[in-house]
Amino acid sequence: MNTLAAAALGLVIGAVLGALGGGGAILTVPALVYLLGETAQEATTSSLVIVGVTAIAGMAGHARSSRVRWGTGAVFGGVGVLAAFAGSIANRHVEQHVLLLGFAALMIAAAVGMLIQSRRGEEPALDDPVDTAPVTGTDLRRPGAAGLVKVVVAGVAVGFLTGFLGVGGGFLIVPALVLAIGMPMPAAVGTSLLVIAVNSAASLVARTGSSHYDWAVITPFTLAAIIASLAGKRAADRLPPTATTRGFAALILVVAAFIAVHTLAG
Repeated sequence: MNTLAAAALGLVIGAVLGALGGGGAILTVPALVYLLGETAQEATTSSLVIVGVTAIAGMAGHARSSRVRWGTGAVFGGVGVLAAFAGSIANRHVEQHVLLLGFAALMIAAAVGMLIQSRRGEEPALDDPVDTAPVTGTDLRRPGAAGLVKVVVAGVAVGFLTGFLGVGGGFLIVPALVLAIGMPMPAAVGTSLLVIAVNSAASLVARTGSSHYDWAVITPFTLAAIIASLAGKRAADRLPPTATTRGFAALILVVAAFIAVHTLAG
């Protein structure tokens, strides 16, 4: 039964991933906890596998369009590797209610960021479903000291969040790449998937020997998410991006409120 439920949830979240980019992954942990009965620690571990594999699948498409900057992504991800290890270690030593309240806070921050961005009339931060043209030439300006600091801080923050909460952190990666080093949005989106994959892998390595993997849930969830993300991306071309982003932000706020109330009441 859990296998079928996992596949169904994977389809839903995969469709969101395709329509809005990596931001949809933020719903993975709540789905695993409240709909599939995993503990917070188990859910964050499962989410790392689901998010990491889905990021690799998405990155392949971007790579074919030359929208992945391998060197930049490796450096950004490398900065966060130690932080991902630290986050994974911290994950093992906190109570479930602390993890869930932290996750609710993260969801609220992500939703607020999406709403602010939608008011500026920009595309969803974590994906660019319209622009499929390859990015050619150099994509970096010379970052000053402030730009380098932003990249390092963002890399460390993303790494820790990936390890601690099992999220990809694309809502931090893309703005950092665009604002700090002048990378075009299509390349930033593709490169962010590389960073997510690196941090997810590092976090999983840090959990080796201390985590339980429910493959009957993880496998169908991941496969369904990858398949549905393709359909979701096509559907996104027909939807107004601003309205879609605001609707998703509202959904995140509702889920965050549910998590907070349920955790505090429990």
